[in-house]
Amino acid sequence: MKPVTRNPQPAIGEARAAEWIRPEIRALNAYHVPPASGLIKLDAMENPYTWPAALVEQWLDVLRDVPLNRYPDPTATALARRLRTAMKVPEGSALLLGNGSDELIQMIIMSLAIPGRCIVVPEPSFAMYRMIAAWLGMEYVGVPLHEDFSLNRAAMLEAIERHRPAAVFLAYPNNPTGNLFAAEDVQAVVDAAPGVVVVDEAYHAFAEDSFMGRLPENRNLLVMRTLSKVGLAGLRLGVLAGADAWLGEFDKTRLPYNIGVLTQASAEFALQHQDLLDEQAAAIRVDREKLTGALARLPGLQVYPSRANFVLFRAPAGRAEQLFSGLREGGVLIKQLHGSHPMLRDCLRVTVGMPEENAAFLETLARLL
Repeated sequence: MKPVTRNPQPAIGEARAAEWIRPEIRALNAYHVPPASGLIKLDAMENPYTWPAALVEQWLDVLRDVPLNRYPDPTATALARRLRTAMKVPEGSALLLGNGSDELIQMIIMSLAIPGRCIVVPEPSFAMYRMIAAWLGMEYVGVPLHEDFSLNRAAMLEAIERHRPAAVFLAYPNNPTGNLFAAEDVQAVVDAAPGVVVVDEAYHAFAEDSFMGRLPENRNLLVMRTLSKVGLAGLRLGVLAGADAWLGEFDKTRLPYNIGVLTQASAEFALQHQDLLDEQAAAIRVDREKLTGALARLPGLQVYPSRANFVLFRAPAGRAEQLFSGLREGGVLIKQLHGSHPMLRDCLRVTVGMPEENAAFLETLARLL
């Protein structure tokens, strides 16, 4: 007797998943982080500098006393107090902490998402605004920037009037383009928006400009920051400031104990050494200008001005993928943006690294050109 042939169990599982997973989730691609082992890593807008050995020892002394057997302070009271001072949060503004800015974006959209509502975002911009909106079933409306990546004020105001968005997200400076939108254009969006406007200041340390001081007179304005770009990316700590009428509601979607004990202790320790973080940011700003100038001198590149810790440039037509691959083969990893948005055709983005890393990148790129 011939054995009975059965369908392989994996196929049954795949069919069942396809039946039950939401179609908009199945249509997405997972956020991809390329492996960087053995490469000069200039793809993720990280601060390349570490702490002096003596400071590391002081930090480890602090961590030795952290009770890992206990849940963390659920509201991170001591850390929030220090963040208020470090970030110059205006008196009377509430503060909400997240496991990175991504969790804060998720809390905001989750709190606002009901059928028929949308968010409005100028684009190209930070990919997570669109992705999180899709995860949560919120309509996403993208408004193209001008060709030079400046904010199209008229188009934004028209989109706000037409769609009446629950939220508008503005990266300030913008990622991945690096430019700082005109403050008067951002204020016009805040004035026109019927819902909340989130000014995402992830790169504040390098922009030297902020909407934080405008919170008291703009009750629908929220300012979002992160410690990831100032050398603490491994901690995953995001900060949202604004009126309690908004943050008190968003806080209801926060998972309990979302900021772990090691993150709380480490961030509080780091902020006691703000002068070191400021020195590193200043060095990156200086090196950003050097890197921008050096790129502009290479043949065939269009280099865009940046107020962040990275530089966007456009390669000669049709050569972005070749240059990206050639740099990787030469030991340097940058960000490939070609294909991610029509306005980013032939574009690549490089993070400002240490001087020797920037030099290695420029030398390899020059050879490829």
